[in-house]
Amino acid sequence: MNLLKQPFGQMPDGQNVELYILSNDQGVKASIMTYGGIVVSIETPDSLGRSADITLGYDNLDGYLKDNSPYLGAIIGRYANRIGRGKFTLNGVAYKLALNNGPHHLHGGRKGFDKVVWQAAPVRSDLAVGVKLSYLSSDGQEGYPGNLHCTITYSLNNDNEFKIEYRAETDKPTPINLTNHAYFNLAGEAAGDILNHELTINAAHYTVVDDTLIPTGQIKPVKGSALDFTQPTAIGARIGRLDNGYDNNYVLNSTDGSLALAAAVYEPTMGRTLEVFTTEPGLQFYTGNFLDGSIKGKSGAAYRKHSGFCLETQHFPDSPNQSAFPSAILHPGRCYSQNTVYKFTPR
Repeated sequence: MNLLKQPFGQMPDGQNVELYILSNDQGVKASIMTYGGIVVSIETPDSLGRSADITLGYDNLDGYLKDNSPYLGAIIGRYANRIGRGKFTLNGVAYKLALNNGPHHLHGGRKGFDKVVWQAAPVRSDLAVGVKLSYLSSDGQEGYPGNLHCTITYSLNNDNEFKIEYRAETDKPTPINLTNHAYFNLAGEAAGDILNHELTINAAHYTVVDDTLIPTGQIKPVKGSALDFTQPTAIGARIGRLDNGYDNNYVLNSTDGSLALAAAVYEPTMGRTLEVFTTEPGLQFYTGNFLDGSIKGKSGAAYRKHSGFCLETQHFPDSPNQSAFPSAILHPGRCYSQNTVYKFTPR
């Protein structure tokens, strides 16, 4: 296994951005940059041993700095997904957050964790190579209470497991919901749409949302609906029954906080398989519904609607306003801890 560090550009304010490249003995390679904690690329072999990059992204830092960049590969925080009307009440105090998704708060606000430069340190062991990223989100940032110290550790081992370990501590009670927003296309990042990918999600229920994608509080079975992926099903098989595509939070079957299989995806033309394991209660399945061809990717190809899919491990959307959902509040003296593993296997 190997670990390299190299420059990846400079921010407008002069901060240097670095790229960490993790590689194993099986031909898997993952590149992470310090801006946004972004997974720039993941290269994996197909069934014939041919390697390709399977994550959407850009060739250089400038692409990620554009205003229309849709969180490609980024760490999302303080709160992934939406908080309705950008407000919540905690311990009797009303908080107002930045509104950046119509009337709602999305993915941490105008300057979330995806738009800051993280401090980085290499991590090596006999079993894996990785990089540990650190960031202090100050009290009041984007409207959130408390100084929140976060660490994200990316690592890669010889079992083709790409692991993300999330940790955080706070000095005031605060909502927290961290995830990674990688867009995958297992045929290759410029291979077109992902509608032929066969998906299984280990969830019998989902959280119902209104027309603005805010949960109503209802939890319904997926059985008999277009959201049913309890058996391997092509992503495109029932997508036409939806208005725009999938952008849904699934209530995972595993509820004890242990690392459990949440989803599996198989791409039949190249024979790549992705398995997602997580300790989180929810999984947001998103099919790149708002990609419109205006983004030119690493290969120069235009990323169009459904060019990639996301499997974002998370707490449920709008949990600070939904008392029946698992709590997403972190208290002083406690440690927020979340582990997610992406495993790549050629078939």
